[in-house]
Amino acid sequence: MSKIENERTQAFREAFAKNSKQVALQRGVVKNGIRVSAENVQAHVENTPVFSIDLATGKVANQKQSGRCWMFAALNTFRHKLLTTFQLKDFELSQNYTFFWDKYEKVNYFYENILATAEQPTSSREVAFLMQTPQQDGGQWDMIVSLFQKYGVVPKAVMPESSSSSNSRDLNNYLNKLLRKHAVLLRQMVAEEATAEEIQANREAMLQEVYNLLAISLGTPPEVFDFEYRDEEKNYHLDQDLTPQSFYEKYVGVNLDNYVSIINAPTADKPFMRSYTVDMLGNVVDGKQVKYLNLEMEDFKALAVKQLEQGESVWFGCDVGQSSTRDSGIMALDAYDVEDLFDVDLTMTKAERLDYGESMMTHAMVLTGVDVINEQAKKWKVENSWGEKVGDKGFFVMSDEWMDEYTYQIVVRKEFLTPEQLSAFEAEPTVLAPWDPMGALA
Repeated sequence: MSKIENERTQAFREAFAKNSKQVALQRGVVKNGIRVSAENVQAHVENTPVFSIDLATGKVANQKQSGRCWMFAALNTFRHKLLTTFQLKDFELSQNYTFFWDKYEKVNYFYENILATAEQPTSSREVAFLMQTPQQDGGQWDMIVSLFQKYGVVPKAVMPESSSSSNSRDLNNYLNKLLRKHAVLLRQMVAEEATAEEIQANREAMLQEVYNLLAISLGTPPEVFDFEYRDEEKNYHLDQDLTPQSFYEKYVGVNLDNYVSIINAPTADKPFMRSYTVDMLGNVVDGKQVKYLNLEMEDFKALAVKQLEQGESVWFGCDVGQSSTRDSGIMALDAYDVEDLFDVDLTMTKAERLDYGESMMTHAMVLTGVDVINEQAKKWKVENSWGEKVGDKGFFVMSDEWMDEYTYQIVVRKEFLTPEQLSAFEAEPTVLAPWDPMGALA
């Protein structure tokens, strides 16, 4: 091992003090911080919020202090359709309703994984992975599809936000405590060779505890409700005795089986034009399998443009914290000039960032526009779910170069895929490890 000698540190100190440029930078960064000091004004000039294709979306939603971006993004794509079809204004679907059922189903999925690994030691990587975060707010597109297909959706007015849905930290903390305790009990029962009937009876008692915790925290999901509204022309509408499933069929009416997840993961272990799934990733037992088709970036972006050209927004997942300005809403590789600020080289390829833990999908949003010039996408319009106080009233501008480097997933209609792409998607998927970066939840 090579230790740091005090003499060497002193030489570094003296060299820094002699560099007037670094000392001047020190004053600015100590006072203002790294991001403010490194922000590049030119990135704002080059990423103005003007697009050749710009879909009408209404106001943005706000997930507040929760990790529900993936379901907000999915519900936003439905909201766009409802606003146009039924001439609604400022309408939202209930994110709390979907949140409740996601938590409930994730718990049952967790029990499945605990029982499947019950004979492994707690030191095994799989068991340690499960215990680290028994459940969380994040999810994947196919997981939200499973919820919609089983539970439908409801207007936000029918099941509004609760304190714990808007700020989910305490709910997750106590729910995970309870699930770790349940894991101890389930593993003990397997070790003591309890019968399947005994395990199931105890499992149902545990699930009742979870339902009670969720109902107390989030409210009770409605079974039947009335949908009452005025459209933009002030006409009154009343639709009575709806269920969440009948509301989805009548007002949303999207066949979710017609959509596929496309990823761009240029790592050596994931050849393009092949399908992938992730072990131990899901929420609804016997629900839709999480499945991706890995495509090169050129094909990836072409599919997104095709769907936008047809007037339909695109759910997508990215690493939002990389080189993006929260307040002004610019996602560009040159948004911050940190390399010049510190005189360092931070260059890595997209594959290297994935392989070495520098980047993964962290956030889901919606593509609602694109600026295509001479058949080439230049920048993209992004609907976020952080409220209207960030970006341009909640909307961000993403440069095409940023899309290349930090966007990992889109969801598009099957009809836009070539026959070869569709065949590759429908093939038996390669199973990735639970901790693979493509298993990251938005």
